[in-house]
Amino acid sequence: MTKQHEREPIINIQNVEKHYGSVTALDGVSIKIEAGEFFSLLGPSGCGKTTLLRIISGFDNPSVGTVFIGGADMTDVPPNERPTNMVFQSYAIFPHLNVADNVGYGLKKQKLPKEEIDRRVDDALKLVDLEGYGPRESHALSGGQRQRVALARALIMKPKVLLLDEPLSALDKKLRETMQSELRKLQRTVGITFVLVTHDQEEALTMSDRIAVMFDGRIAQIDSPEGLYRRPISRRVASFIGVMNFIPATVIENTNKILSLNIKSLGQLDIKTSSALKKSEVITVGIRPEMLTILYNKSDTSEYSFNASIENASYYGDMTYYEVFIEDTDIKATVSMRNTAGRPVLEIGSKARVGWGKDSITIL
Repeated sequence: MTKQHEREPIINIQNVEKHYGSVTALDGVSIKIEAGEFFSLLGPSGCGKTTLLRIISGFDNPSVGTVFIGGADMTDVPPNERPTNMVFQSYAIFPHLNVADNVGYGLKKQKLPKEEIDRRVDDALKLVDLEGYGPRESHALSGGQRQRVALARALIMKPKVLLLDEPLSALDKKLRETMQSELRKLQRTVGITFVLVTHDQEEALTMSDRIAVMFDGRIAQIDSPEGLYRRPISRRVASFIGVMNFIPATVIENTNKILSLNIKSLGQLDIKTSSALKKSEVITVGIRPEMLTILYNKSDTSEYSFNASIENASYYGDMTYYEVFIEDTDIKATVSMRNTAGRPVLEIGSKARVGWGKDSITIL
């Protein structure tokens, strides 16, 4: 996606708060979402992401703050008059209507000519790969087909913004992964802004241009999927996005943009950084499991290495995740290894040498 910072964002959320009595669901949330962007709100249950989506849609009003869509203040603008449409978690398919009538429901409410409704329904069904499904009764649809009908019904109204409230959560894993890919392709095809609410980290990473990670009604970090994964700004973000090993470290020295650390169990390390950390400060560093590698042979080399014992092994077919204890410490680390041809799965209790490089260290 081409960034358009010089243009007015399609959605501009300014200092939004939402209070339910003594409970604060949203606390000073500000986000700018660009036109044509696939933007995700990611966080655990109760973090405020669905509340924020409902405020964008107009189904809820903020206690404080303002939402602008297309440069217009949405205060007091009802949901049906906003340039948005929403796909709910339950899909909200009308059971007494067939597919065509479900998809064309909004157009019928606008009292458009039947010929135009039929044409636009056919176009919408083609868009979601349900061509010819118009006469089918809604109760005869699979979960994936119901999700596509809900998408077609929303897209047929030609909104500037499509809001998606965990639309894939009811699907089984394989279908969910397929629909993630199809939904991303669909967004690129129609070119409108998608705002997705999800608690699934992999889903957000796979589908999004940018992601806002939310905790306790606040934005913890907004970044690209790669930025969030590689450069989390806190331990909480790092642990929520994927898996991260956390190891304590002490600052030895920080001069001329070179940070010298003593990382517990791993030894001393010099890292280029603009960090303002001070001498003797105790910090945490992180390292992803895939940044550690088991050195199976004595001839295998790595920038750094440590000895470990295998505490547990979880086999996933393509990958094996090892929990290891770093030798002579109480520190446990997770190592992920791809199961390539001829590579053995190590037994619990066996010894291993684990390699790593300083560029894989994240300072938290």
